[in-house]
Amino acid sequence: MASRVSFTQLRLEAELERYRAECQWDKMPAIIDQMQVARIHEDDDYGMLLMAEALLEECLQENMDLLRNSTPLMDKTQPRLCRAKSHLNTILSRGRLTPRYLNEALLLMAKVHFVQGRYRDAQGMCARVGLEELTREDQPIYHLRLLAEAFIIKGLSLDHQTVSAVSRVRLSEREEESLSCFLRACDAALSYLQELDKVVTTPHTKTAKVSLPSPPADIDLGYFLQAALQSAYLCLLQRGHLAQGAHQLRRVLRVVESRGSQSFRKSAGRKLAEVLLSSVSEDSYWPPLGPPPSAWLHREGAAASKDAIYPTVKPPQRYNTDSLRPLPHSESLFIQASGEAVVSRLPDQSEARQASLQDATSCLERAMKFSFSEFHLWHQLGLSLMAAGKFEEAEALSHTVVSMGEEAGEFLPRAYLAVGLCCSLQASEATLKADRNEFNQKALQALSRAHSLDPQDAQIAMYLSLQLALVRQISAAMEPLQVALSLQRDDLYSLHLLILLLSAQKHHRHALDTLDLALTQHPDNFNLLFTKVKLEEALFGPAAALQTCETMLQRWQSHYDVSHSNETDDSSTIPLAERPEVTSGARKPSVHLTLPDFQDSSTGLHSGFLIVECHCSLGPSSLAVSRLEAAHSNVSEVSSSRRQGPSYIWTTLERIWLQAGELFMVDGRLKEAQFCIAEASSLFPNSHSVRLQRGRLAELRGQLNEAKGLYDEALAIHPTGERILVHMGRLLVKTGRVHLGEKVLRDAVQLHSTSHEAWSCLGEALQSRGSSQAPDCFLTALELEASCPIRPFTIIPREL
Repeated sequence: MASRVSFTQLRLEAELERYRAECQWDKMPAIIDQMQVARIHEDDDYGMLLMAEALLEECLQENMDLLRNSTPLMDKTQPRLCRAKSHLNTILSRGRLTPRYLNEALLLMAKVHFVQGRYRDAQGMCARVGLEELTREDQPIYHLRLLAEAFIIKGLSLDHQTVSAVSRVRLSEREEESLSCFLRACDAALSYLQELDKVVTTPHTKTAKVSLPSPPADIDLGYFLQAALQSAYLCLLQRGHLAQGAHQLRRVLRVVESRGSQSFRKSAGRKLAEVLLSSVSEDSYWPPLGPPPSAWLHREGAAASKDAIYPTVKPPQRYNTDSLRPLPHSESLFIQASGEAVVSRLPDQSEARQASLQDATSCLERAMKFSFSEFHLWHQLGLSLMAAGKFEEAEALSHTVVSMGEEAGEFLPRAYLAVGLCCSLQASEATLKADRNEFNQKALQALSRAHSLDPQDAQIAMYLSLQLALVRQISAAMEPLQVALSLQRDDLYSLHLLILLLSAQKHHRHALDTLDLALTQHPDNFNLLFTKVKLEEALFGPAAALQTCETMLQRWQSHYDVSHSNETDDSSTIPLAERPEVTSGARKPSVHLTLPDFQDSSTGLHSGFLIVECHCSLGPSSLAVSRLEAAHSNVSEVSSSRRQGPSYIWTTLERIWLQAGELFMVDGRLKEAQFCIAEASSLFPNSHSVRLQRGRLAELRGQLNEAKGLYDEALAIHPTGERILVHMGRLLVKTGRVHLGEKVLRDAVQLHSTSHEAWSCLGEALQSRGSSQAPDCFLTALELEASCPIRPFTIIPREL
């Protein structure tokens, strides 16, 4: 009986080591259950340790984007993280594990501290880990992974901590220590991937007789392993040590390949090519196996690392000969062309964008001389010519690509798709109707050809449907969209396009039902929620739509707002339970986003906007006053804390406030609208959308001169804005300046020929001066309104 138990224990432990090495966390709960049934490790917390690790790693896999953006993970939004943290706290408080497994628990707790933004605590946990235990011989493979993660957590924690500007010595020491951690993390991660490859082909002798499932073909490297592989050379390059950064890139590229390092080697090779192309001339180039030139090191300054304070890490196997195969010259030129391109489509970036397109075209033309038969170079050159406005050359090139026929193979439909999308975008930007029609026709032809070549490509079918919708062929757009949804029924863009097409057919109720279904698949997509607001306004009025705006504000705050994270010092090493309790009187008021409400008839004061928690005893009138004063005092503080993070987060919040303000204006609640616009203005004071809404509010209040001034400012920022032109033209006609208003409205219909509002306002302007063209404008407006979606079709991104 004892031998059977021993064999079971051997089998289960071998499987656990295999799963932990290959990061197959979904298979571990079943093994843990088997261990509990077999009463293995029942006298310690080993099973709890394994469960904590599985929960933590699955949580990290689900939040890779947040980790890359250095966004702390919170217990209340991450139940798996909360459970893992609870298990680890229990394990460390009991102390029932052996030193080996206690080391692992400390490393997992360090990882928890790191992902929650408590970098000092993470560093403290790493200091308690016995790293020598992980570097001993005959250790399981997953210990190499743990070692790499320990070094990278220590290094990143040092980088994240702030140091006083006067402490230059301490800053230098911290930089040396973090670089040493990054170098060792890289070696440990590469060694781990190499050792894992050996297990695939040659199992350990202890587990040779144990039947184990075959490993997956590819390894999905987690956040910490990716950081371990890349942080050393990125750190050197960011600090300006280009020669040593290139040297480190060459070191990692000389490492013997493993199945988990293929994508990393590709990105490292591209990075090395970028560094060599941008910084190294023929005279200063040095061979891959040699050290960087002393002149470079003297000019940049050597980046020192504290090698003596850490145990030696087993280095990965490297090639002893100069086996580095540099990138082909054509690929280097392609990297140069794509890496230096200006992709911003803002009006003020027009000249830089055109210059970068010219440079990209030149690079790609040179690349063609070296690799004439590479289809992707033809593809990229065609796109570059299209974007640079060289349409005749692009057309000739596209005919050449099409003539390649079977040589282009599977890339040909994607080439037609790219050409179609470029023509569609050019049509949206064209200022002349003839040019717009020509580009739309070319886009339809290219997308139809792509669809005929590959009718099973859902993306091509969806974009063909979108192009048909853009030219208001609503019924025809339904057919390819049905194909796209049959191939990918949960695709966000296809579902959103279906909703817009239904709204264009005036099936608003059906569109709203479809949107609710789409939100079950994509509950946090604000683009869908904005469409829902418009549909609810059309069906139920502004009051119902405002409820959705309220929901959007709350959802935005729960996902993006970080102002509350500064209320406590997460970097403190003092346990939360031992921190001195803060009284309610000294507590910083917590600010919550909510819509305004001025319905207090007794005071007429604002009682919503930014609600500030108040624990004092006040009457209704004084409470409203205190809320208003507290809200105004917190506006600047909240606005400054909001502007952290990517700009699209704050653009979304601005749009929510402006949408709410527009609904309040429709509902006749101008005070509430003013505060919503003020909130949007605190985020982007120079936004043309804010200027437009302020102008509309002034117009509703009868302040026509102020409204015109605000419309002028909006037009100066965004001269082709449809709604700005329409409101400006309508105001000019209202104030008696009919001819000038007619001119503005003619510009609007020229730029936006499918805008029924622009045509209707132009008809009103013509009618006011007795023109016979007015009925034609009204008829055009009615025809366009019959096929107008609830929001423009252009909100669907056109991208590859």
